[in-house]
Amino acid sequence: MVDLIVFNVSNNRYAMNIANVQRIVQATRLTPIPNSHPYIDGMMSYEKSVIKVLNFRKLISLDTYESDLKELFITLKRGHKEWVESLRESLQSGIAFTQALDPHACGLGKWLDSFTAYDEQVVEILNELTESHKELHLMGSVALETYEKDKEEALKIFNKNVLNIFKVTMGSLDTFTQELDLVSDSLQKFIIYDNNGATFAIKVDTIEDIAHVEESEFIDTNDSDKHDFLELDSVLDLKGVLINVIKTVKIPS
Repeated sequence: MVDLIVFNVSNNRYAMNIANVQRIVQATRLTPIPNSHPYIDGMMSYEKSVIKVLNFRKLISLDTYESDLKELFITLKRGHKEWVESLRESLQSGIAFTQALDPHACGLGKWLDSFTAYDEQVVEILNELTESHKELHLMGSVALETYEKDKEEALKIFNKNVLNIFKVTMGSLDTFTQELDLVSDSLQKFIIYDNNGATFAIKVDTIEDIAHVEESEFIDTNDSDKHDFLELDSVLDLKGVLINVIKTVKIPS
């Protein structure tokens, strides 16, 4: 039986032997290292010593986590603009409103429910966004209920309340966009990794699971992926999801 830490980087899943993992900690602000290798984000304090932090996204040639977040926020804003336009059309023409009224069921709501913040500044922004988002959906429901009795009053609620709350909600999302570094630190994790006595941190998007598997479950690809700092040696089919199993990770000098 082998115990593996399974982590996520963008849409890619990887696993590494838990024997090489000392701890998993929340991502934090790092101290830059002048003239360091491009894969190194900086250094951090760990157990009375200083260790380097390897960015796994850079290691596998992916866009930065911050750029992915920026695209996500653009998509979430677009989705709620469509939500508001659909509500307007329903109140003006009587066409059935088919968007989510439950604030937890839309794209933004699902993201908010999955997001845990640790930085006080991010928590403050998150709370403001969560409250305005809930209020937006609530006021949308009020407008639709009012429409059944008084179309003109429903449109007044839309123009006065819904649009104002929508503006506040989008403003909070814009604030998130301006604080991408803080937001990414609230989401990403550091895996404290040991490679034959060399200890360093690996920055990943999320930790998904600890898997307990038999060695017979590993699929030999006969084409192991290897470069100077990352070696893969097999693939694991875990509940229908293919996961790249890491043999070793090295830290650039």
